Amino acid sequence: MIFSMAHDRYENPLTGRYASAEMSHLWSAQRKFSTWRQLWIALAESQQQLGLAITNEQLDELRAHVDDIDFAAAATYERKLRHDVMAHVHTFGDACPSARPIIHWGATSCFVTDNTDLILLRAALEMVRDRLVAVIDRLASFAVRWRDLPCLGLTHLQPAQPSTVGKRATLWAYDLVLDLSEIEHRLTDLRARSTKGTTGTQASFLQMFDGDHDQVRKLEQLVAEKIGFDFTYAVTGQTYPRKVDAQILDALSGIAQSAHKAATDLRLLANRKELEEPFEESQVGSSAMAYKRNPMRSERICALSRYAISLASNTAATAATQWMERTLDDSANRRIVLPQAFLSIDAILILFQNVADGMVVYPQVTARHLAEELPFMATENILNAAVAAGGDRQDLHERIRQHSQAAADVVKQHGGANDLLQRLSGDAAFAEADLDAALDPTSFIGRAPEQVDEFVAEVVQPIRDRYAAALATQAEVHL
Repeated sequence: MIFSMAHDRYENPLTGRYASAEMSHLWSAQRKFSTWRQLWIALAESQQQLGLAITNEQLDELRAHVDDIDFAAAATYERKLRHDVMAHVHTFGDACPSARPIIHWGATSCFVTDNTDLILLRAALEMVRDRLVAVIDRLASFAVRWRDLPCLGLTHLQPAQPSTVGKRATLWAYDLVLDLSEIEHRLTDLRARSTKGTTGTQASFLQMFDGDHDQVRKLEQLVAEKIGFDFTYAVTGQTYPRKVDAQILDALSGIAQSAHKAATDLRLLANRKELEEPFEESQVGSSAMAYKRNPMRSERICALSRYAISLASNTAATAATQWMERTLDDSANRRIVLPQAFLSIDAILILFQNVADGMVVYPQVTARHLAEELPFMATENILNAAVAAGGDRQDLHERIRQHSQAAADVVKQHGGANDLLQRLSGDAAFAEADLDAALDPTSFIGRAPEQVDEFVAEVVQPIRDRYAAALATQAEVHL
């Protein structure tokens, strides 16, 4: 059997189907190993600055070969050496023969692997942050548009006090605002490992500088600054603390939790025909049931979110099982988990932005569902209005109870419409009460519209101001 070379092996759906090209490139082999080379250059430059025998010609040679990586040669070296870092040291050395003697001088493998991971984690967090801001922005715009459209509130998935469509959207947005705060915190706390040495003691660098502790500290700070970090982790073993990975994936899991909650709400509202995600003119909902308008984007958000949430337990377990100064059982695991966590969240936020940009509200269905339940909710208002018109509160309460039970029986036992209002209108005890005024939906939504306005002004607008540049370049997402 002949297979196409493009289709004869498993392809990760996250890179092939769901995540953006930008996030996929970030975790690519090219980006990773080019960053390794940039780190070797940063180390050599810093060593030269501090007086070690490294020439400008050697540095120029290294700088000229950052991206032209011979991956086939690296693979050959790795099959022989069984060590990926040394394979790339030799490959880089082949491209830079005069600089070969000083590549990786004094460093351990984690100098390139861990510092690269930290650089990529920072870039990935920034990408996630910007996508998160875009979704918050879109949800806020939707909330403002529908700030005062009354809708039936649902607690326990049962009818509850009315809210508004816009206010409900602020709940989704605020969850993401809290997630944004966590992402910002993780970015602020992220540091470089820099030149901590084989077991974190910097012994090799202390020897390199003839026991001069100040020079070793200067080297650590210089390298950190050259790779874009102001600070380094105070102490490490061979690796940066794997607690950092767990904290970052907890933050990503938080985004997935928020997205799953919102997407589930959308799926339930689609079932009620009150609100739908975008549905394109030629889109097929089902291969068998041609009438179907399945909420496939929201379902995909939920599917990917469950996966992203599950990954947080993986990094927690890795952090918990690192022995002494380090063990290598984290390595293969992290190669899979870190990229896939970010690819998943990237895909989720792309979908979420697309949904938020194109959500469709059906006001008349929303109003009908509210009207079906409002008479029951309005009974206290009706009772108070009838008492104010001169009725006996206890007698009126009993009449409302009896009428309510009868109306509920019509709905539940006979599938009829809620006729409580008609029953009360026909009862002479309520003749003087203004039943229509008591059933005005806007009298039940409290400060929901004003809460939308305040949320957008006080919470969302500062985010928009802070990330104006990111929003300006965040194009509309098409799937």
